[in-house]
Amino acid sequence: MYSPDDIYLKSTQVRTRYGDISDMTLFRWLRDPELAFPQPEYIRGRRFWRLHALEAYDSARASKHEAA
Repeated sequence: MYSPDDIYLKSTQVRTRYGDISDMTLFRWLRDPELAFPQPEYIRGRRFWRLHALEAYDSARASKHEAA
């Protein structure tokens, strides 16, 4: 059985997860230090994101919105 630490998402899956954003939007998110979007891991020159990191990012953003 896989744990969330073992699950990787491709760039297209990440873009779909966040509302079918464009690759340029994802590029901008990755370079915005205030947004602190999880950085990808590179495997054979391709970008992959750990599902666990994306879920942690989503939880942190939800907590900030609830506190505001």
